[in-house]
Amino acid sequence: MDPDSLQLGTKSLWSWLVRLLSQAPEWMNAKVKFFLPNMDLGSRSEALDPSQRIIQQLRELYAQGPAPWQTFIHCVCMELEVPLELEVPLLSTWGHGDGFPSPLEAGEDCGPESQLQHGIKRPHQSCGSSPRPKQSRKQQLELAKRYLKLLRSSAQQRYGGRILGPGQPLVFPQAYVPPVLQWSRATAPFSTQEGALMGDPKAEDGTDVSILDLLNTRADKGPRVRVLLGKAGMGKTTLAHWLCQKWADGQLDRFQALFLFEFRQLNLITSVLTLPQLLFDLYLSPEEGPDAVFEYLEDNANGVLLIFDGLDEALQPCSSGETVDPEALGPALTLFSDLCRGTLLPGCWVMATSRPGKLPACVPTEAATVHMWGFDRPRVEEFVGRFFSDLPSQKAALAELRANRRLRSLCAVPALCRVTCVCLHHLLPGSSPGQSAALLPTMTQTYVQMMLALRPRGYLPANSLMGLCEVALSGLETGKVIFSARDIPPATLAFGAAHGLLISFCICISPGRQETGYAFPYLSLQEFFAALHLMASPEVDQDALARHVTLNSRWVLRTKARLGLSDHLPAFLSGLASCACRHFLSQLAQRDEVWVSAKQAAVAQALRKLATRRLTGPKVVELCHCVSETQESELAGLVAQSLPYQLQFHNFPLTHADLAAVTNILGHRDAPVHLNFEGCPLEPSCPEALASCGQVESLSFKSRKCGDAFAEALSRSLPTMGSLKKLGLAGSKITARGISHVVQALSLCPQLEEVSFQDNQLKDQEVLSIVKILPRLPHLRKLDLSRNHVSDWTLLHLTEVAVTCPTVRMLQVTAPDLQESASSRKEAQSRSLTLRLQECQLGVHEVEMLLAQLRKGPHLDEVDLSGNQLEDEGCRLMAEAAPQLHITRKLDLSDNGLSMAGLYRVLGAASTCRTLAELHISLLHKTVVLTFAPEPEEQAGMQRRAVFPDSHVPQTPSELPLRSQRIRLAHCGLQAKHLELLCKALEGSHHLGHLDLSSNALGDEGAAQLAQLLPGLGPLQSLNLSENGLSPDAGFSLALCFSTVQWVLHLDITGESQRIVLGGAGRGRDLSAAGSVPELPAGAEFLGSGQRCVPRSFCLSECQLEPLSLTRLCDTLEKCPGPLEVTLSCKGLSDQSLETLLHRLPRLPQLSRLRLSQTALSPRSPLILADVFSLCPRVQKVDLQSLCHTTLHFRSSEEQEGGCCGRFTGCGLCRQHVEPLCWSLSRCEDLSQLDLSANQLGDAGLQCLLEHLPRVPISGSLDLSHNRLSQESALCLVETLPSCPRIREASVNLGSEQSFWIHFSPPEEAGKTLRLTECHFRPEHVPRLASGLSQAPQLAELTLTQCCLGLEQLTVLLSLVRWPRGLLSLRVEEPWVGRAGVLTLPEVCAQASGNVTKISISETQQQLCVQLEFPRQENPGAVPLRLAHCDLGTHRSLLVRQLMETCARLRQLSLSQVNLCDASSLLLENLLLSVSELKTFRLISSRVSSEGLAHLTSGLSHCPHLEELELSNTQFGEEDTKVLMGALEGKRRLKRLNLSHLPLGGSSLAVLTQGLSRMILLQSLRLSSNGISDIGCCHLSKALRAVTSLEELGLSHNQIGDTGAQHLAAVLPGLPELRKIDLSANGIGPAGGMRLVESLALCTHLEELMLGCNALGDPTALRLAQALPPHLRVLHLPSSRLGPEGALSLARALDRCPQVEVISLAENSLAGGVPHFCQGLPLLRQIDLVSCEIDDQTAKPLAAGFMLCPALEEILLSWNLLGDEAAAELARVLPRMGRLKRVDLEKNRITACGAWLLAEGLAQGSGIQVIRLWNNLIPTDMAQRLQSQEPRLDFAFFHNQPPAPRGT
Repeated sequence: MDPDSLQLGTKSLWSWLVRLLSQAPEWMNAKVKFFLPNMDLGSRSEALDPSQRIIQQLRELYAQGPAPWQTFIHCVCMELEVPLELEVPLLSTWGHGDGFPSPLEAGEDCGPESQLQHGIKRPHQSCGSSPRPKQSRKQQLELAKRYLKLLRSSAQQRYGGRILGPGQPLVFPQAYVPPVLQWSRATAPFSTQEGALMGDPKAEDGTDVSILDLLNTRADKGPRVRVLLGKAGMGKTTLAHWLCQKWADGQLDRFQALFLFEFRQLNLITSVLTLPQLLFDLYLSPEEGPDAVFEYLEDNANGVLLIFDGLDEALQPCSSGETVDPEALGPALTLFSDLCRGTLLPGCWVMATSRPGKLPACVPTEAATVHMWGFDRPRVEEFVGRFFSDLPSQKAALAELRANRRLRSLCAVPALCRVTCVCLHHLLPGSSPGQSAALLPTMTQTYVQMMLALRPRGYLPANSLMGLCEVALSGLETGKVIFSARDIPPATLAFGAAHGLLISFCICISPGRQETGYAFPYLSLQEFFAALHLMASPEVDQDALARHVTLNSRWVLRTKARLGLSDHLPAFLSGLASCACRHFLSQLAQRDEVWVSAKQAAVAQALRKLATRRLTGPKVVELCHCVSETQESELAGLVAQSLPYQLQFHNFPLTHADLAAVTNILGHRDAPVHLNFEGCPLEPSCPEALASCGQVESLSFKSRKCGDAFAEALSRSLPTMGSLKKLGLAGSKITARGISHVVQALSLCPQLEEVSFQDNQLKDQEVLSIVKILPRLPHLRKLDLSRNHVSDWTLLHLTEVAVTCPTVRMLQVTAPDLQESASSRKEAQSRSLTLRLQECQLGVHEVEMLLAQLRKGPHLDEVDLSGNQLEDEGCRLMAEAAPQLHITRKLDLSDNGLSMAGLYRVLGAASTCRTLAELHISLLHKTVVLTFAPEPEEQAGMQRRAVFPDSHVPQTPSELPLRSQRIRLAHCGLQAKHLELLCKALEGSHHLGHLDLSSNALGDEGAAQLAQLLPGLGPLQSLNLSENGLSPDAGFSLALCFSTVQWVLHLDITGESQRIVLGGAGRGRDLSAAGSVPELPAGAEFLGSGQRCVPRSFCLSECQLEPLSLTRLCDTLEKCPGPLEVTLSCKGLSDQSLETLLHRLPRLPQLSRLRLSQTALSPRSPLILADVFSLCPRVQKVDLQSLCHTTLHFRSSEEQEGGCCGRFTGCGLCRQHVEPLCWSLSRCEDLSQLDLSANQLGDAGLQCLLEHLPRVPISGSLDLSHNRLSQESALCLVETLPSCPRIREASVNLGSEQSFWIHFSPPEEAGKTLRLTECHFRPEHVPRLASGLSQAPQLAELTLTQCCLGLEQLTVLLSLVRWPRGLLSLRVEEPWVGRAGVLTLPEVCAQASGNVTKISISETQQQLCVQLEFPRQENPGAVPLRLAHCDLGTHRSLLVRQLMETCARLRQLSLSQVNLCDASSLLLENLLLSVSELKTFRLISSRVSSEGLAHLTSGLSHCPHLEELELSNTQFGEEDTKVLMGALEGKRRLKRLNLSHLPLGGSSLAVLTQGLSRMILLQSLRLSSNGISDIGCCHLSKALRAVTSLEELGLSHNQIGDTGAQHLAAVLPGLPELRKIDLSANGIGPAGGMRLVESLALCTHLEELMLGCNALGDPTALRLAQALPPHLRVLHLPSSRLGPEGALSLARALDRCPQVEVISLAENSLAGGVPHFCQGLPLLRQIDLVSCEIDDQTAKPLAAGFMLCPALEEILLSWNLLGDEAAAELARVLPRMGRLKRVDLEKNRITACGAWLLAEGLAQGSGIQVIRLWNNLIPTDMAQRLQSQEPRLDFAFFHNQPPAPRGT
C-alpha cells in the first residue's frame, strides 16, 4: 500500500519522513512501543528491510486516529533534527486536527478492534456468551497447555527484561531494588524470626528470595489473599510488574498462570463482566476453547495468581452478596471480592496493592497484610549504584547521599529516589562536592530541579509545562489518573512523551474495545504538576489557592474505603511557596516575582492559620511535611512552639520521611516535647530520623509491629538524643538480637530517668542483660520489665540484685511479670525498695527465706505477696515482721488462704505496729492489705512543713497527735460471739482511730455487747456498724453512747440502707480524698486556731417517724449531753407527728439545731411551726423551704435574748393562711425577719397581710417576693405607709425580678424610702398613687423605675402630691427622659405643687430627679424682676414662666451625659437667669454646641451665689473653654470647682488662674487630665497662693514634671487646710518628688496623698517616711519605682499613722521590702500589693502584720510569686480577721494544697466573701472540686458574684 492510496499527503513529504526515520530506527521502535504499548510487530517485520519496516510502523501509527498521529508528528519535530523545509510542511499537513484526511476511518485494520493485546488474535466469540461445549480431557489439557504457554510467552514479550514498571518514565533505564516489607499482623502466614521481610540488597540480578516467599505458606485451606499496603511512590505497581517478570522468567514456578489487573484501568469499564471475560477478554484470550481453558484453571486454581494493583482506586461499590457461578455478571470489584472470599476460582491466590487506609469489606479478615516501607539506607545506596552505570558518577552520587542526611531521607521513597538520581545525573558534572545535594533540600525542589533539567539550552518550555500542569490538575479534580489522547493536546502529549513525563499502555474500555491510555509515571508527579498550575496560573486567585492548603487526617481513612488523589498536593504547594522556587515560578508563569510572592504569601498565611489550630497526630505530621517544604525558619518556629507538650501518634502508619519531617520542625522548638507512638505501623528505619533531636524528653513506642530491625535503628539514634529522659518500648516483637542493640545504646545514655520494656516477651537472659546496665545509668528512677517471661531462678537472682544494688527502688513480679525501679546515686544512701512477688506460689518456707533476705536489705516502700500460699502462719509472720522491715507504704497479703483464726493473729500482730495506718481484711473477698505511714518523728516533721511553715507552731513531735489507725474488717462474717476475742486483739493498738465492722452479722446482741466494750478500745474517731442486721430500737439505743463513751460525737443511722456510723471529732470537711491534697492528722485542730466547740449530732434518715417512735427517740435524746444537733429525714411527716416533736422541744434544753431534711410536710405545717416561737422561747430561727426542708435553730443558755427569724418560702401560702399565721406570729416577742417569698399570696393575701401588719412585731425586714403581685399590691403598700409608722424602706419590683421587700425601724426614725420598679402604672393609677403619697408625709424619697409613667402622668403626679410641710425627692427612670432631656423640665415642673429645689438629669441613664419643698412659697416681686433678663420669646412662654416660678428656690442643678442643643441651652440660660438661690451647678460628660455654650456662659454669669461648679469631661474645644472661663468671673463664693478633662491651653489657663486668685473661699479644685505642663503649673501655683482655704487639690494625669512639682511645692506650705492632694500619673521624678515631700511635711492636716505612676524612686520614699502627715488616711504610690529600701522605710513610718485606711504600693519591685507592721493599723481597710514580686518568705511577716489590722476588708496580692507556704500563712490568719471580705491571689504559684489550706481557713467561720485564685498552679478538675466544697474560692477569669458568708 503506497502513500497515495493512504492519502498521507504528497509523495515527496512521505518519502522525506521515511528517509528521516530510517536513520533513527531505535527511536522509532521506542515511539511505536509508547503509542502502541501492546502491539507486537516483531514477527511480521523481521524479514522486511529497514525502509519497509518504517513504512509498516507508520501505517500502524496512522491507523490509531488523528490525535495519536498528530502527537507523533510533534514528537518527530521536537526530538529529531528535522530540517526546517521538512518541519513546516509536516506540521501544516499533519500537525493540526483539520489537516487529517479521513479515508482510513472505515479501513479494515484501523480502530481498537485491530489492537489485540500482545498481538494475539481474538477468538470469534466472546467468552461466556454461550453454553460451554464439552471437551474431552485430552483436548482440555492440550488447549490449556497451549494457553499457558501463550500466557507466559506474552509476558516474556512484554517485559523482555527491560521494563519492570508500568512504563519507562523520565527516559532513564530503570533499576529495580526490592523494598522493605513488613507483616502487619502477628499471625503472619509464614514463619519468620522477625516481622520484616528484608530483601537482600546484595543478591545478584535483583533476585530477592524473601519477596518471592511472600507467596509461600504452610496453610492449604481458606482464601489465599495478600494485601500490600504502601504510600504513594513506594513502588507497589513496580513490585506487581516485577513479579510478573519473575513469573515470565520461570522463577515463580509454583504458579501456572498469572494475571495482572490495574483498578485504574478496570474503572474505565462501565459494563458488568463474568470471570472468564475478565481473564480472557480483558487480559489475554485463548486461541480456541476458552471454556476448556477456564475449566482447567478452575481445577488447578491453586496454581493461579491474580494481582490487582491499586485497590484504593476502585470506583465501583463492593457487592455484599457472594457469587458462586463464574458466568454471573458483576462489576470488576465484585469479581475481586468473590475471588478473595473463595466463591470464584476457589483455591486461587489473590494479591492486591493499596495505599494505607480502610480496606473494602470484600477483603477477608484473615487476609495477610504487608506494609511496604520503601528503601532503607543500604537499598538507597544499591539503587543509586545501579542507576549510575559509570563508576565516577556512581561514587560522586553516593558521596552526595552519605554527606546529606536530608537527601537520604528523601530517597527513602523509591519514586523520590529515582527523581533524585535523575537530578544528580544532571547536576553532578561540573559541580563541587556537596553543592548538587544542596540544590535538593526538599521534595518540591527536587522535582523543580528535574524540570530545570529539561531546559534545552537553558530555555524553560513554559507553555508545554503549563499544558501538562493543566491536565494534571483536571485529573486530580475529577479523580482521573488515566488519560486518552482526546484529553491531552497533541503538543502537550508530544512534550510529555519526549521527556518521559507521560507513559502509555493499552487499556480496555469494555470487552472487545481497546485504546491507548496515558498517565504520569507516578501519582506524586501528577500532584506536582497540579501544584505548579495552582501557583503559576493567573486563573487561580489567592483564595482558591489557599483552599487547597489543607491537612488530610489519615484517621479519616478508617471510614473511607477509597482515598483521594491529593496526598502530596499541600506539601508541593508549600514547597513552591519557598523563596528558592520564586524565580522558577516567575519563569513558568511568565510574570514578575512580585506576583509570584503574593501567591507564595497566601500559602504561607494558610499554613500559619493551620499552625494555630489544635491538630490530631496525622495532621501534625502533614503540617510538618508542609512547613519543612517551605524552608521558612520563622514559620517552622511558629509551628514548633504551638505543638503541645505531649505529641500523641495513634494507629496510623508512619514512615522515615514522616518522622524526619517532625524532627525537622522540632529542631526549631525551645521547650522539650514528649513523643508517644501507640499502635502505629512504623517503618523499621523510622527511628533513625530522630538522631540528634535534642528536644525529645520522652520517647515511647507501643506496637507489635516493631521488631529487631526497628530496635537496631533505634539504638543508633538513642546516644545522640542528649535530652532524652524517658524511653518506652512496649508490646513489641523484639528478640534477643534487638534487645542487645538497645542495651548497648542505653549504656551510652546516662541521662535516662525511666526505661520501660513492658510486654516484649523477653526471656531470662535478656532480662538479666538489661539489669546489668543499671550501674551505668546513675539517674535512672524506674525500669519497667513487666509482662515478660521470668523463671523462678531469675526471680531469686533479681531479688538479690534488688537488695544489693544501691540504685534499685522497686522490684515487681506478677507471673509472668517484672518491674524494677532505680534511684539516682544521690538517693541511694536513703533508698527504699518496692517488692512485688504476686502469684509466685510462695509458701511459709519461702517467706522465711525471703524475710531473712529482706532484713539485710534497705527499707521497703511496698511489699506485695498477693496470690501466694502463705495461709495463716505465713500471714502472721509477715505481719509481725513488718515493723522490722520498715515498710513505708503497703504490705499486701491478699488471696493467701487466711481464716477466721488467722484474722485474730494478724490483727493482734499488726495493731501493735506504730507505723500502721490502715489494715483492711475481708475474708469474703480474700483481701488482706496493711498500709503504713511514716515514723511518728518523720510524720510530725512533715506535718510541720506542710501545714505549719512558720515559727508560731509547735516544734516537738509530742505536741502533735499521731496519725490514727484505720482497721476495716468488712465482709468477715463476724458475729456477737467473736467480739470479745476481736476487742482483745485490738487492745494493743497504739492509736486506733477508725474501726469498720460493716457487712457482718452482729445483730442487736452484738450492738449491745459492742457498746459495753467500746470504752476499752480507747478514743476512736469512727465506728462503722452498717449492714449488720440491727433493728431501729438497737440504733436508737446507740445514742446512749453520747453519755457513756466520751469520744462519740456523731451518730448517723440510715434505715433502708442499714448504715450506722458513730463518729468522733474529725474534721467536717475533708478534701484530701480528691487527690493530690495532703492528708492532715485526724483530730488535729487546723493551724492552731483554738479549740472549737463541736456539737454532738444525731442523724436519722430513711425511717418511718410516727408519734410513738418520735416519743421514744426524744426520751433517748433527753439523756444525751449537749450541744446536740438532730437531723431527721423521711418521706413524710404528719401534722400529729410534727406537733408531737415540737411539744417535746422544751424538754431538750441541749438541742442547738433540728433539721427535717427532705421530709414532706402538709400545707398546714407553716401554721404549726409558727407557734413554736411561743411554745419554745429558745427557738431563734424557723426555716421552712418548699414544705420539705425544715430547720430550727435554738439559742444556747449563754446567749442573750435576741430577735427571731421566720422563713416560710415556697410553702403555697395563700389568702386563707395569712390571718392565722399573723395571729401565731403576733405572740412572738421579737420577730426580726419574716420571709414569705415564693408563695401564692396574690393581691388579696398581701392586702390582708398589710392590714394585720401593725399587730406583728417585726423589727427587721419582711420579704414578700414572688407572690404573684400586681400594681394593686404596690398601690396598697403606698396607702399602708401612714398606718404603719415602723416601715422605714420598701422596695417593689414587678418585673422579672419579682421582689417585694419591706424594712422596719423604730417609729421615731424619720425619712422613709419607697422604690417602685416595673409596676406598669396606667393613667387611672396616678391619682390613687398621688393620694397615697399625700397621706405619707414621712416619705423622704420616691423612686419610680420603668413604671410606664409618661411625661403627662408624671406632670399629673407632681401636681397632685401635696404635703403640709417637708421635702420629697422624686427619681424617675423612663426611656423618654433620655430622648427629651432638659426640654422635659417645663412640662414636668411647671405644674408641681411644691417648690423645686433640686433637679438632676442624666440622658444616658434615662433618669430625672426632682426635689420638692412643701408648702410652696412664692415671691411675686422677685420672680418678675429676674424674668426681665430672660429671653423667653413666644415659644412655650407660658410653660417656661411657670417653670421659673416653681424653680424660683432651685438650689442644685445637675446635668449628666446630656446633649445640650440650642433650644435646651436657651431654656437652661433662662432657668439660670431666673433662679436666685442656686448653689450647685454640674454639667458632666455632656456635649454643648458653640451657640449653646454662649447661652450657658450667659446664664452662669448671672449666678453670683454659686458654691460648687463642675464642668468635667464635657466636650469643649480650647476656644470654647476660654469662653467658658469667662463665666468664672465674679464667683467669689465658689467653694468647689471641677474642670477635669477640659483642654486648658495657655489663654484659657490664664483666665482660670486670674479667676482663682479671687476665689478666696475655694475648698476643692480638680484639674485632672487638662494637659497642664510645667509652665501651666507655674501660673497655677501663683494663683493658689491666694486660695488659703483649699482642702483638696487634684492635678492627676497631666504633664507636670520636676519643674512644675517644685513650683507647686513652693506654695503648698501656704495651704494650711489642705487635706487631699492627687498628683498621680504625671512626669515627676526623684527631684520633684523630694521637693514635694518636704513641702507636704508642713501640711499637718493632710489625709490623702496620691503620687502614684510617677518615677519617684527610693529617695522620695525615704524622705516621705521621715515626714508622713500624722492624720494620713490614704497613701497611693503604685508604679512609683520603689524598691525594698523605700518600702521598708514607709512601712516603719506607717506604724506611726494609726488613722490610715487605704495603702497602695502596687507594681513596685518590693521583693524583700514588703511592709509589715509592728504596732498595727486599726483602721486599715484596703492594702494593694499587686505585682510587687512578693514570695513565700516575704509573705510570712506580711501575714503576721495583717492580724494587727482588725478593720481590713480587702487584700490585693495578685500577680506575685506566692506559693503554698504563703497560702498557709494567710489561711492561718483568715479566721482572726472578722471584717475581711475579699482576698485577691490571682496569678501566683499556689497549688491545690495551698488552695485546700485556704478553704480550711474559710471553714473556721471567716466572713470573707471571695478569694480569687485564677491562673495559679491548680488543675481544672481539682479547682472544680475545691470550689464545689467551698464556693467562696473563685478560679474563674471573670470575677463571679461572691456568695454570702456562711451563716449570714
